[in-house]
Amino acid sequence: MHLQESGEMYLETIYILSKKSSTVRSLDVAEYMGYSKPSISRAVKLLKDGGYITVDADGYIALTDVGEDVALKIFERHTLITDMLVRLGVDPEVASEDACKMEHVISDDSFEAIKRYVAENIQDK
Repeated sequence: MHLQESGEMYLETIYILSKKSSTVRSLDVAEYMGYSKPSISRAVKLLKDGGYITVDADGYIALTDVGEDVALKIFERHTLITDMLVRLGVDPEVASEDACKMEHVISDDSFEAIKRYVAENIQDK
């Protein structure tokens, strides 16, 4: 199943929430993203059917290995692109919003090139 941008965003959110708490529920995702519960329920069903998440009998959501791989990829893109834009002088909030858009459309080749450039040329200051 090919994920659309929204599916990637849900997985990234589940990943972020799972790092903050040992349990993640649909309500947590809805509150974090500012979406309605019906929207989240539909997304959870699609992600579960696609093999990206599991949902136990109590409604707790966990990423599968495949789901975690996708979530980590998107999270890494978001983090690196945001950091790079901030270092270039972009306001952190704007940088994060722009990174959120860019992380879903940039090719793997272009992202790897940016990652190499940052690793080779930008020192932590």
